[in-house]
Amino acid sequence: MEQQAILAIGIFLVIYALIISEKIHRTIVAMIGGGLMVALGIIDQETAIHHIDFNTLGLLIGMMIIVSVTAETGLFKYISVVAAKRAKGEPVRILISLALITALGSAFLDNVTTVLLMVPVTFSITRQLRVSPVPFLITQIISSNVGGTATLIGDPPNIMIGSAVKELTFMAFIENLTPITIIIMAVYVPIFVLIYRKQIQTTPELKESIMKLDEKEVITDHKLLRKCLIVLGLTILGFFMHQLLHLESATVALGGAFLLLLLTGEHTMEEAFTKVEWMTIFFFIGLFVLVSGLIETGVIAQLAEYAIELTKGDVVVTSMLILWLSAFASAFLDNIPFVATMIPMIQEMGQMGVSNLEPLWWSLALGACLGGNGTLIGASANLIVAGMSGKEGYPITFIKYLKVGFPLMLLSMVLASVYVYFRYLV
Repeated sequence: MEQQAILAIGIFLVIYALIISEKIHRTIVAMIGGGLMVALGIIDQETAIHHIDFNTLGLLIGMMIIVSVTAETGLFKYISVVAAKRAKGEPVRILISLALITALGSAFLDNVTTVLLMVPVTFSITRQLRVSPVPFLITQIISSNVGGTATLIGDPPNIMIGSAVKELTFMAFIENLTPITIIIMAVYVPIFVLIYRKQIQTTPELKESIMKLDEKEVITDHKLLRKCLIVLGLTILGFFMHQLLHLESATVALGGAFLLLLLTGEHTMEEAFTKVEWMTIFFFIGLFVLVSGLIETGVIAQLAEYAIELTKGDVVVTSMLILWLSAFASAFLDNIPFVATMIPMIQEMGQMGVSNLEPLWWSLALGACLGGNGTLIGASANLIVAGMSGKEGYPITFIKYLKVGFPLMLLSMVLASVYVYFRYLV
């Protein structure tokens, strides 16, 4: 192995270890790692820029702007209050309603944004019912990761895969991943009830207090809401039609974002840009450059060669290996850098004689997204909810979450394995 390749591996492993340790913010670590790849001559600046996936970045920024403006209207609080009232103030029914809303929201808004919107509403409802918010929050974490698996825009790993493989359109993600996510949620809901029904009991008087909430009061700006709903509808329609229109998903998302800003004015624009998660955007940039060092030095190609030797190029064995490896890696590591490393590896497999890559891509998406449910550090949404819960005085410990999340993750992997096998490999 060449000296440059060994140096690239060394930098990658050190940076990966620092990301996992969380001693330094992952954005700083990733950007330093990418900078070292260029500074030490492993790749030049032009090559580094070429490897940055601007389609992924554009899609993330566009959706962040649209959701941040829409959140100002109170729409998401309105939906939650309506759901709580429809559940007649019954904690178990509210838990199910909020879990399903989180799953659906995660499919079309992205799971991190959805939990940021749902958690404050959950605290408000559980305070009135005088029950612990922890069961509600754990079910929302799990539902957000399942729901995010269903579409191209639901979870960062899917965004990255869809951007790297042009044939995998918005509709392709829905057709291939939505059926299994519906099955998984249908299996999870009764399990949620079984686990938590005794922990969230309340009194008839407190249930009645939920029924007295006025959902109309939480809508703060009706005019802005109408504009947001029109643009959100057009953007989602654009995602469905982006291949027909010959537009990238980033163009659709950014087009929707700037149409909304045009309709809402300069003040909204300044506010919306402050709400964009720039740390996440720069984390992706650093990561793309970091992985480019492994691609350009031939490390990824060698890994693909080893994988083919191990599985003898058998699509069934390779798919199952990627599915389960992705799940366990995503449970204990950050799924974004893992997927960033796996994408070029699968592409290399395609050049080495594996003719049918489709089962491999769907296995990677399912493993990376659903595997995030395994532990509290498995996905960004998990850590965000745990942090918000801790600040409110309800800590969600690693072990408390592990007892619920890990068995459910394993169950989803069994269901996903059966699905992948019978849909693509028989």
